[in-house]
Amino acid sequence: MKIAIGSDERTHLTDCVVEEVQKRGHTVALFGPLADRQEYWPAVAQQVGERVVAGEADEGILFCWTGTGVCLAANKLPGIRAALCADAETARGARLWNNANVLCLSIRLTAEVVARDILDSWFGTQHQPNGEDNRCLAQLGEIEEKYLRKSRSCASLLEAKPPQGKPEKCEREGEQCADFAPDGANA
Repeated sequence: MKIAIGSDERTHLTDCVVEEVQKRGHTVALFGPLADRQEYWPAVAQQVGERVVAGEADEGILFCWTGTGVCLAANKLPGIRAALCADAETARGARLWNNANVLCLSIRLTAEVVARDILDSWFGTQHQPNGEDNRCLAQLGEIEEKYLRKSRSCASLLEAKPPQGKPEKCEREGEQCADFAPDGANA
């Protein structure tokens, strides 16, 4: 498999995980400081997520100090199911039930031995389709699509009317979205 790996800093842990992933026979693509480019965690998470969504990478692994930032950023991309995992059992569950495709790790909390255990579970567990989890993943997709439609609709209005004033409600494609009144009309 091809694994996209990114971090907002290069550490002993990130180097160990990259080496471990390669030892397991995977090809890696590196992002951020792991590729000698200084970048903040949102940009690194976006780059890794985009590679996964585009099919240029099968899965992703992300790091930041807590792991929370990269997880939040990656999950902004449609099709990404990033999971912050502090232990092997959480990684197993993220794969088994949530069909996670991006593993997020805390540089601060994750010991090298724990990272190996997490990788064992991550790579050793595949999603097992079943009725309940399939319904949950379908609901997740519906939520994603609902807000993508709203986002596209509001974005086109905002291009014509730059944000000013307080949010007002507008109708676009039969759904409500937050917009901004021109010239502070709602102020």
